[in-house]
Amino acid sequence: MEELDIYNELVMEHALNSKNKKELEHYDSCELGHNPNCGDEIKIEVKLSEDKKSIEEMSFTGHGCAVSQASASIMIDTLKGKTIEEAKDIIETYLKMIRREEITKEEEIKLRDAIAFKNISNMPARVKCALLAWHTLENILN
Repeated sequence: MEELDIYNELVMEHALNSKNKKELEHYDSCELGHNPNCGDEIKIEVKLSEDKKSIEEMSFTGHGCAVSQASASIMIDTLKGKTIEEAKDIIETYLKMIRREEITKEEEIKLRDAIAFKNISNMPARVKCALLAWHTLENILN
């Protein structure tokens, strides 16, 4: 199986069967992200740790294409349990990757499964879909 096939399989699994697509009973912050180009909408809910320094729980709801849904789910798996500062750093790394800026091997490892979107910039119509959840969470954390 080729690397691209593995990534496609991962994206489809998250798009169709995400355990992260739900509403949280209790959360500290939520934000709605919207892509006016295609109509995708994502609501991100975040529950912080008691000391407000790390992400204890996250979820998303909404509708959109497979890329936006999978990106939201993979983002949650990647960032849940991280400190706010770690999460911001990983978000910046993800944005650099999408912009085709060079990232180190160490940064690739931090992205975990989000590396599946490494070549999304080859599909310009899908870039905003892959960024929607990440920008929405970035707004919450800032």
